[in-house]
Amino acid sequence: MKTNLLAFLLFGIIAGSAIGQTSPTITSWVINTNGATGFNCSGCSPAAYGTILANVESVYYSSSDAYITTDCVPVYNIGPYAGNAPTEQNKVYKMTLNPAQNTGTATSTDFGAIGVWSNGVTIYNARDGFYWNNGTSTLDHGSGTWNRNAYVGEYQTFDGCLGHGDPSGMYHHHVNPVCLYDTSATSQHSPIIGYAFDGYPIYGAFAYTNTDGSGAIKRMRSSYKLTTATTRTSGPAMSVYSAGYFIEDYTYTASYGDLDEHNGRYCITPEYPNGTYAYFVTTDNSGTPEYPYTVGTSYYGVVATGNTGPSGGAFTVPNTATQYDPTNNVVQEVKNVNSKITLYPNPAEDNILQFQITDNTQEMNVKIMDYQGRTLVNREFAAGSYGSTVKIPAPYLNTGIYFVLFEINGTKEIQKVVFE
Repeated sequence: MKTNLLAFLLFGIIAGSAIGQTSPTITSWVINTNGATGFNCSGCSPAAYGTILANVESVYYSSSDAYITTDCVPVYNIGPYAGNAPTEQNKVYKMTLNPAQNTGTATSTDFGAIGVWSNGVTIYNARDGFYWNNGTSTLDHGSGTWNRNAYVGEYQTFDGCLGHGDPSGMYHHHVNPVCLYDTSATSQHSPIIGYAFDGYPIYGAFAYTNTDGSGAIKRMRSSYKLTTATTRTSGPAMSVYSAGYFIEDYTYTASYGDLDEHNGRYCITPEYPNGTYAYFVTTDNSGTPEYPYTVGTSYYGVVATGNTGPSGGAFTVPNTATQYDPTNNVVQEVKNVNSKITLYPNPAEDNILQFQITDNTQEMNVKIMDYQGRTLVNREFAAGSYGSTVKIPAPYLNTGIYFVLFEINGTKEIQKVVFE
């Protein structure tokens, strides 16, 4: 029983006979299993008090596609906003289970949603919808030769999670969603944190050095260079709008960084041991978002119609589709096989994992994992360095059920914990 349970958690094996169930495109979503609501914001206009269902509400799949149902708000606190408060979106996005490279003209990542984060929040590209109108010498709404960089032009409207709402009430991120996952875990391969609309995964900023899955973990570097020019051709003066204010101030330079012009590469990852094309969010050494932030100015793969644009994400789940049950990723009953470790309190309080242990003479590794088997917290304790009561803060974990994997002297044990 214990061996099977570990396999389920660590490798995402799912009960059932459908081969599609093993696809990370199905299993990588943060699914709302307890009716949790999001967007608590008393200072917003109008005020909001957690009335919108948070995270991904359901995932269905067929032999070719996954269907992601979401209202596009996270469970963690966002806002407040002076305007453009998030509203219920009622989206159903369709993600292909068989993504393919676009061998023709690359599809541009246009305004609006270009993908979905794993918690159902939408991903926007680097532009914010304003451009320099050379005829009037002003910033106008639309697109032109010089398009404003959202991270620079709209940063003042971002909340602490680096997201904000648009005029339609769509909460979204142009850059790294820092509240979604543990961005401080720089010594391990980042998790899948979303999917672009061409069906390829988006990871956090850290990956194996080499595309064959070898080498140390390193930060993936963008291959876009910021201009060193002192003037812009038929554009705004650098003295008024400094370099980086417009996305055209950046130029893709092959091999300058680790990633291609789409901000990705073909490589082996933990979820794709045989390799996949994958995008990566890009940041600098301090964690500050770095252009192009998520997907570049165009997609790597073929983008099916129906997800993009103001009316995108309006799919109907086919009657023949199967609903994915995240609880089938693990054995329902998790037994405490080692009486030396006791989790308390459970549910955990204040997002702190706390447990008692009777023997601290051995090295100990503690991991907190979600239903998809993704490691969200990973702590190492040297022999004798911890007491009988151990506390591990996890302030970024959403409300829900998690699994704690203890490994001591080669012996592994899993216990269930609830964060409220």
